[in-house]
Amino acid sequence: MKVVTDGEFRRSYWHLDTFWGFDGIKHTIPEHGYFFHDEETRADSAKIDGKIVFNPEHPDVKAYKFLHDLVADDNEVTARQSIPSPAQFYAELVRGEENEAAANKYYPNTDDLIADIAHAYHDLIIALYDLGCRDIKFDDCTWGMVVDEGFWKEMANGEFDRLQLQKLYLKLNNAALENLPDDLRISTHVCRGNYHSTWAASGGYAPVADQLFAKENVDAFYLEFDDDRSGDFAPLKSVPDGKEVVLGLITSKKPELENKSVLLKRIKEAAQYVPLENLSLSTQCGFASTEEGNKLEEAQQWAKIKLVIKTAQEVWG
Repeated sequence: MKVVTDGEFRRSYWHLDTFWGFDGIKHTIPEHGYFFHDEETRADSAKIDGKIVFNPEHPDVKAYKFLHDLVADDNEVTARQSIPSPAQFYAELVRGEENEAAANKYYPNTDDLIADIAHAYHDLIIALYDLGCRDIKFDDCTWGMVVDEGFWKEMANGEFDRLQLQKLYLKLNNAALENLPDDLRISTHVCRGNYHSTWAASGGYAPVADQLFAKENVDAFYLEFDDDRSGDFAPLKSVPDGKEVVLGLITSKKPELENKSVLLKRIKEAAQYVPLENLSLSTQCGFASTEEGNKLEEAQQWAKIKLVIKTAQEVWG
């Protein structure tokens, strides 16, 4: 493996710890967590209690410094920092009546909230860059949830405008990515929820392809394609020339090992829409997006990682 992270061992959640690290954000415990398939998550959240500003002592900065120091002498390994997307931050800050009321109190104008989120994220990205980071990945469930009309109607108390949400998410993410150094690689991972081997949403990429694939200013898309909930590969035709797509064909939710011949067939199918040289392979998500982890043994996790490597070597050499 030539790109590594710290495994997010310093986080309780893939997203909330990053949010709590900004000034102007309070750790709260609401009545409910997220309602996943047959399971409710822990009830933690992030609520605005002041103007949102980057904190130089942000935990992600400390985590990256630890990782960078470990690999600094290895020229063949790139240290990556994964962070939840700005759109994910916004979605959390308006999740539920209490969060939404706090957001309206400090930010009566949504454009001001968008600007401060983007600025705080831009400062975080530059702080990571100044420490030597040249590879940052957004983790972003917003797109993976908005494909599921039923999920968002429930979350928004019946109010749902898919295109309006997409334009808002795109504006947030792209604003944070403006005026970054040319040698900084930015990718994004789209997820439909990954908590204790359960999921939150279902739906293919067609409803978001024209906004996400065509307009988000990232170099690569890490996309779930491990089961029927992710739809087919046809929406990949909206990915612009030159951008990369990482096919998440191997599930991190279940212990059963995938069939390599099936993986090879699916890669060939995806290559109908994105050139093979712009495709690569990964697991569908992390093995522990939260401290609960998924329902796999460590040996099963490594078997899946080895399968990713072996399959990729067979396809791309």
